[in-house]
Amino acid sequence: MSSGILSRTVAGARRPHAIGPAMQQTTTAVDLKNVTVAFPGDEGPNVVVDDFSLEVEPGEFLVLVGRSGCGKTTILNLVAGVLDATMGAVSVYGKKPSEQRSILGYMFARDALLPWRTAVRNVELGLEILGTPRGERRAAATEMLEAVGLGHATKRLPWQLSQGMRQRVALARTWVRKPQLLLMDEPFAALDAQTRHDAQQKFLEIWQGSRATVILVTHDLHEALLLADRVVLLSEGKVLRDVRPSFSRPRDLDALAKSPEFVQLEAELRDLLT
Repeated sequence: MSSGILSRTVAGARRPHAIGPAMQQTTTAVDLKNVTVAFPGDEGPNVVVDDFSLEVEPGEFLVLVGRSGCGKTTILNLVAGVLDATMGAVSVYGKKPSEQRSILGYMFARDALLPWRTAVRNVELGLEILGTPRGERRAAATEMLEAVGLGHATKRLPWQLSQGMRQRVALARTWVRKPQLLLMDEPFAALDAQTRHDAQQKFLEIWQGSRATVILVTHDLHEALLLADRVVLLSEGKVLRDVRPSFSRPRDLDALAKSPEFVQLEAELRDLLT
């Protein structure tokens, strides 16, 4: 670690406060201990995640960043309980990931909206599956669409929405269930620069009010530093660097990106990745 800003980030960072009943019962939201994931290959096992350990605190906004193929999405799938580790252990709030799906939300890079359902009915989907009464879920979905700036588009079908609007509907659909743990797989990658900026800012505003635990993966170091309490750089399934930027919240993303501290930290971490 250099003698510059990178050396000061861990000591100077604010640590998030735990919230909610489940969060108060444990000091660890997500715990991966010596996890290895290997898939069969023509020339032997293909190791995607290699003896990987990570603890995530309740209320923390963690971003995993690295190039394609470094194991980011595999780690998300382990935490979601849709993939089992070859070796090691994974827990979510002290239990197996498969036992915690009711408190978990998973948002993908593509919106995956159901084309025959309106925006509000797409947002309602998770609540409908949970058996939430129709009036209650409609009110919650409408409120969430208002929160992401789409109160005027509740009755539109996906084909009538821009890609940025569709992604905000997907964000509302994920967030309406009020997950205690939110997993996000490059959720803003498919958006143009300005739409991505707007979606990031709106997401931070919503998250700021809940302080759910977030694990987001991205290949974009700039995005990672804008959003995160903590940035974990990955390379070939291993931790390359674990950094806690000391940027305050709430954040004005435009102002933060122009600050000398941000620019210097981004440059130092980019050197590590390359």
